[in-house]
Amino acid sequence: MNQLFESFIEHLSDERNYSEHTVKAYRGDLENFRDFLLKEGKKIEEVNVSTINAYVSTLYGKNSPASVERKISTIRSFFSFLVRIDFLTQNPAKLVRTPKKEKHLPVFLSVDEVFNLVDINTEKNPLNIRDRAILELLYSSGLRVSELAGATLGDLNMGEAIIRIRGKGNKERIIPVGSKALSALEKYLEIREEFKPTSNHIFLNSRGNGITTRSLARIIKKYGLVSGISKNVSPHVLRHSFATHLLAGGADLRAIQEMLGHSSLSTTQRYTHLSIERIMEVYDKTHPNA
Repeated sequence: MNQLFESFIEHLSDERNYSEHTVKAYRGDLENFRDFLLKEGKKIEEVNVSTINAYVSTLYGKNSPASVERKISTIRSFFSFLVRIDFLTQNPAKLVRTPKKEKHLPVFLSVDEVFNLVDINTEKNPLNIRDRAILELLYSSGLRVSELAGATLGDLNMGEAIIRIRGKGNKERIIPVGSKALSALEKYLEIREEFKPTSNHIFLNSRGNGITTRSLARIIKKYGLVSGISKNVSPHVLRHSFATHLLAGGADLRAIQEMLGHSSLSTTQRYTHLSIERIMEVYDKTHPNA
C-alpha cells in the first residue's frame, strides 16, 4: 500500500509538476485514508464505493465541506492513477458524491484602502522599501503569494514592464506590471544589495535568502493593521482586489482569467457575482424605492 502511495506522490511531483505545498496536501490526505483502511483491515484492491463513503462519513463534523471535497478529489486522483498503471481496472471513487461547498464572495479592499495600505514611509529604511515593492507588485499584478516568493530577477523585465510567472502546474504566464509598482521596484532594486543576497529571488529576507510565503503573509497582515483596515488583509485579499478593480474598470473577464492564471473561466466569474452584489448594495442604499 505504501509503495503505491509513494508512486502516486512521485507522479504528482515529477510528471504533473505540482508544487511542494500541493504535494504535501495530497500526501496528508492519502495518509489519513491509509490509516482508515488499515483500521478497517482493507487492502487497496478491496476498496469499493462503500468503503470510500464510509471513510468520507468520518470526515464530516471535523472538516469543512471544502476540505472534504479536496480529500475526495485526492482519493479519486489516486485511484485514477492506479487504473492508469493497470493496478486496477476501474476507479471506485468515481461514484462518490462530493458535498456542496458554501459559496463565499471574495473579500477585497476598496481603492482607498489599497492606497492606505501601500502608503509606507520608505525614507532610509531598506525593509520598508522592500515591503512597499512587495505590496505594490502584489496589487499591480494579482500574483499568488507563492508566485511572488518564487519570482527571480530573471523573471522581471523592468524595460517592458512585465513579469514572467510560473503558476499552478508549472504553467507559465506573463503579466503586466503597473507604473507605481515599477517605481517601487526600482527603489528596492537600488538597495537590494544591502540585504547581502545569497539568492537570485527578487525579494529577500534580512539574511539575504529568498523570502518565504509565511513571511510575506506576516508582512501584509502587519501593514493592514498599521493602516487601520478593519478587514483581515492577506495576500489573497490583494489578489481579489486586483481582479475586482480590473473588472470594475471595464476589463474583459477572459483577460482577467489569463492574468490570474485560472484554468477555468468559472473560477474568475465569481468576481462578476461580487460586482453584482456591490451594485445591489449601492441600489439598496441610494434608490428611493429600494
